[in-house]
Amino acid sequence: MSDFESCNGNCQGCSSTDCGDGTATITLTLDNDETVECSILTVFEAAGRDYIALLPLDENGENQDGEVYLYRFKEENGMPVLDNIEDDEEYEAASDGFDEWLDELEYDELVPAEDED
Repeated sequence: MSDFESCNGNCQGCSSTDCGDGTATITLTLDNDETVECSILTVFEAAGRDYIALLPLDENGENQDGEVYLYRFKEENGMPVLDNIEDDEEYEAASDGFDEWLDELEYDELVPAEDED
């Protein structure tokens, strides 16, 4: 679960602009041993925990349905570790945190950056 490309694995301290633009990816191995390549959208905090949002990609590197995977995120020995979200209450908190991130992203796109003089 930690096969990163274009990423140093330290999402929390990452200063790269690549993490949310589809260039950083991770390969997930699902419970049925199927592997899914995912684009890393963001790592965010919600309800005092860290989560990661992943966009599953098809064989052409695209996402056709807009589905997003949310996982609990932490680092151990400098390596990212993803855990399943186990209950509805935690999933709701993570989902709300992801929605807030999307709202901030949309707001940033709508508000033009001020010119620095």
